Amino acid sequence: MNRLFTSAFIAASAAIAAPVFADDITPAEPFVSTATRAQVLAELEQSRTGRNPWSIAFDPLAGFRSSLSRDEVRADYIESRDEVASRVAEDSGSFAQAEAERSNGPFAAARDTLPQVR
Repeated sequence: MNRLFTSAFIAASAAIAAPVFADDITPAEPFVSTATRAQVLAELEQSRTGRNPWSIAFDPLAGFRSSLSRDEVRADYIESRDEVASRVAEDSGSFAQAEAERSNGPFAAARDTLPQVR
């Protein structure tokens, strides 16, 4: 037991004492701004006058107008319902994706001619 503890202690000490080569945090080229201080302050002030996305009253869909009618959206949903259900299943759609790749893969034509063993 003592020998095991000693060897583990030596291995841990060697791992801790190993040299670490960290590069300098100073960038090679100093940052040079293309905007003046006044431009930056004006841009900051402009961003503060807009809508606040952290506000309780913030409505991201306030100006949204759909290009589709309600019936078109419903038909699109019904058309893709099976695919959506397979993608949000317990396995997050990995089985459905594997099945699609297996049936539509590059060797699908050759696989169809082979006898299926189950």
